[in-house]
Amino acid sequence: MDLRAVAMGVGFALIWASAFTATRVVAIAFPPLTALVIRFAISGAIGIALARAMGQDWRLSRADWRALVIFGICQNGLYLGFAWYAMQTVEASAAAIIASTMPLVVAVMGWAGFGDRPRPMAVIGLILGFLGVALTMGVRITAGLDPFGAMLCVFGVIALSLATLSVRGTSGRNLFMVVGLQMLVGAAVLLLPALLLERGKPITVTPTVVVGILYSILMPGLFATWLWIALVQRIGAVRAATYHFLSPIFGIAIAVAWLGEPFGISDVLGAAIVALGILMVQRARIAQVQGA
Repeated sequence: MDLRAVAMGVGFALIWASAFTATRVVAIAFPPLTALVIRFAISGAIGIALARAMGQDWRLSRADWRALVIFGICQNGLYLGFAWYAMQTVEASAAAIIASTMPLVVAVMGWAGFGDRPRPMAVIGLILGFLGVALTMGVRITAGLDPFGAMLCVFGVIALSLATLSVRGTSGRNLFMVVGLQMLVGAAVLLLPALLLERGKPITVTPTVVVGILYSILMPGLFATWLWIALVQRIGAVRAATYHFLSPIFGIAIAVAWLGEPFGISDVLGAAIVALGILMVQRARIAQVQGA
C-alpha cells in the first residue's frame, strides 16, 4: 500500500470538506460574492507568481485556453458563486453533502454526453448515492432547510461537473499558471453580480472573516490544488478521485465540530450511503480503465 498516497488523498478530502465550514463562517458575516472576488484576485495573483517562479508561462494551446476559461467560469464563477451565496442560509454540512455528489453527476454526464457506459457496480453506486442525498435533504427540508439555497447548491454541482468534464483532452502543462488564470476568470465573472446584488450591503471586517478568507485562499484554493496535482501525478486521476468518497463524512464532521451544527441519524446514514455510492462509482471506473 502506498501510505504517502493515502495520506495525500485523505488530506485533500479533509481540506476540500473543510472549505464549506470556512465559507459558512464568511458568508453569514460578509457579502459572499464580494468575498469571493477578493479571494480569487489574491489567489490568482499568488498562483501566477508561483507559476512564474517555477518557470511556467501562459503560452497555452487553444484547447488549454478554452478549458481554462470554461473551468474558470463553471467552477469558480458558477459553482463557488452559487455555493457561497447559498451558504448565507444553507448550513455547511448540507452544502458539503450536495457538493460531494459531483463524481456521481460527472458519471451521469459522461454516460449521456460522452458515451461512457457505466458498469453495473457504477449504476448501483449512482442509485445509492442519489438516494443518500434524497434521504438527507428530505429530512433537512422538512426541518427547515432553505429550498432556494439548496437549489443553488445543486446548480453549483452541475456547473462543477461541467467544469470537470471540460478538462478532458487538455495537455496538463503549466498547471499552476492555469490555476492562477482560472482564479482571475472567476473574479471577473463574479465582479458584476457582486456589484449588482451586494452593493450597499454593510461590510464588516472581523478577525473571523479575515481568517475564513485567508484559509479559503491558502488551503482549499492553493494548497489543496497543489496536493491534488501531486496525488494525480503519483497515482493517476481515476484513483485519486476515489478519495472524494470521504467528503460527505468529513463535511458533516467538521461542520458539527467547528460550528456546532445539529445533525441526526438521517445525516449520518445519508452521508454513509453517499460515500458508498461514490466509492462504488470510482472503483468501477478504476476497473474500467484497467480493463481497457
